[in-house]
Amino acid sequence: MAEQDDVLHLIDDTGVTPEDSSARKWKVAVIDDDAAVHEGTRFALSDYSLNGATLEILSAYSAAEGRKLMREHPDIAAVLLDVIMETDVAGLELVEYIRNEIKNETVRIILRTGQPGQAPERRVIVQYDINDYKAKTELTADKLFTSLTAALRSYQQLERMVQTRRGLEIIIDAASTLYDFKSMQRLAEGVLTQLASLLNVECAGILVLRDDGAGSELSVLAGSGCYSRFIGTTSSKSLDPDLREMVEAAFQRRKNEFADHRSVLYLRTGSGREVVVLLQAERQLSDTDRALVEIFSSRLSIAFDNVILYQQLHEANTQLEDRVAQRTRALMQANRRLSAQWLRLQRANGFKNEILGTVAHDLKNPLGVILGRTEMLTELIGAGSPREAVATQVEHIRDATKRLTSMVDHLISDAMADAFDITIRREPVDVAALINEVAEANLPLAVNKQQSISVSAPPNFVTMCDADRIREAIDNLVSNAIKYSPIGGKIRVVVTHEGDNTVIRIADEGAGLSPEDLGRLFGRFQRLSAKPTAGESSTGLGLSIVKRIIDMHGGHVTAQSPGPGQGSIFTVTLPATAETS
Repeated sequence: MAEQDDVLHLIDDTGVTPEDSSARKWKVAVIDDDAAVHEGTRFALSDYSLNGATLEILSAYSAAEGRKLMREHPDIAAVLLDVIMETDVAGLELVEYIRNEIKNETVRIILRTGQPGQAPERRVIVQYDINDYKAKTELTADKLFTSLTAALRSYQQLERMVQTRRGLEIIIDAASTLYDFKSMQRLAEGVLTQLASLLNVECAGILVLRDDGAGSELSVLAGSGCYSRFIGTTSSKSLDPDLREMVEAAFQRRKNEFADHRSVLYLRTGSGREVVVLLQAERQLSDTDRALVEIFSSRLSIAFDNVILYQQLHEANTQLEDRVAQRTRALMQANRRLSAQWLRLQRANGFKNEILGTVAHDLKNPLGVILGRTEMLTELIGAGSPREAVATQVEHIRDATKRLTSMVDHLISDAMADAFDITIRREPVDVAALINEVAEANLPLAVNKQQSISVSAPPNFVTMCDADRIREAIDNLVSNAIKYSPIGGKIRVVVTHEGDNTVIRIADEGAGLSPEDLGRLFGRFQRLSAKPTAGESSTGLGLSIVKRIIDMHGGHVTAQSPGPGQGSIFTVTLPATAETS
């Protein structure tokens, strides 16, 4: 059984045998300083055949000879390369030379080493652009056959890709050239030239035009090689009988045909004209060549119609230029008027959004207080509570109503002035008292969620600010803390004096803020990743209103969060002059 490993089992990949001795041979380079390796490789691969092609094995006995060999034979398909030759890394340096200096990216490289420990397989595979790595002791005839077959198939696919890329580049370059021709004869000559370049062969060709459909006379627009003598003839009878027969058959068949060394292309233009191109090449076209030719010919109908329509378009263009110039002047005038109207509408729309957003958000909190107090009042009346308790709830409702009325007055005043030009009125304000008022007003909302609000603020702590605006900002922050804190959570409000600033911190035990939230927190109509814990609604305007108010006071507002589920802290810093009474 062990001897069978050294027997080379041949496969026929396509079932096609070589037609003659001139069939293509795969070039394989053996680069190794051990002559026995060369002899053994040649013996093991002596009757190798793949896709009907045999091998041509080239030998080099050092890395230096290998460099020369690779330069002289750029069409080598695979290299069986020894790692250790003149030096311990001679083979690896040759890989770098092949890939980076002579820029050969298609050749498949199989490294063979007699000392695997000298160049560990993982490091070599990662650091060098090779395709296989084998120890000489494990590379039996079967495994050599398998590795080489895989390498040659990979090389064949890469070679096809390179040919296709080169052909497509020629097609792209040719497109701009062909579309520039303004006469039918020049275009026909260009088509034959570009086809020869696309196939990279010397070929004879003829291009025949039939202008008005079946039955009309044929015109030879261009010819090359042995067909050049037919240029300018206007009758099919002037062609050789066999050539005339092929051309007329192509017009009847109306499709491309590839046979041996001769190819016939048929195309029909959008204007009804028909063209036949006959090519006589030195070699049979490959599948890749045929695909490229069909892609190229599929684009030619536009080029032929382009020549025919060019003059018509040129004449129409002259007339259109005058009309376009007139319309352009009229459109520019209209555009200037529309731009002015757009700016006015944009400003009006921004004004509308500002007013509606503020109304939707700022009026909501006092209404919530009124609703909560009303429910408490109903319960007190139903339980027969003392008059004083009822009066207290009525007083809270009255205060919330006053605040609501004050907000409406502010909105009306702001709307009449300009939503983007609101002024503030600075006056001495007892921040501690203001904070306590806000906490008391929001207490019913907190009680409904079994939450507690604690306030820590020094008494008689006076700051120069607009009391109504600051109350509005702090109210937004406290109501947000209630909204996003869990049932039974704690909200803490702390007021301190730091340097020349009044600092107000509102901390909650809510879901916290993600990095994405922190980046867009104070924008208008933003939605946080966390959701209110009792299904409360949110307009996405509260924090933008807070920032605007604090900015108007020359202060700043920031937010911090240790992470999701760990709550958040909002810090308001106001420039202020503290006075004690």
